[in-house]
Amino acid sequence: MKISTFLIDKRKEKKFTQAQVAEMAEISRAYYTQIEAEIKRPSPDVAQKIASILGFDWTIFFTNDGNKMKQNLLGLR
Repeated sequence: MKISTFLIDKRKEKKFTQAQVAEMAEISRAYYTQIEAEIKRPSPDVAQKIASILGFDWTIFFTNDGNKMKQNLLGLR
């Protein structure tokens, strides 16, 4: 599963809009949209905030797509 799909699913599970997540993470909605679309990667600080809001391990933003073990351990596959 791609991080973009994962983020969208997590956000929708919590019934949050992109704007709500962005506000809680103290970033712009445009920046959050780019993170969700995998155009930009968040800084570690922002990754931690988003992960805390949506309830997952923040390091997933920094794993290689080929790292299947990490994805399996995090329940992404």
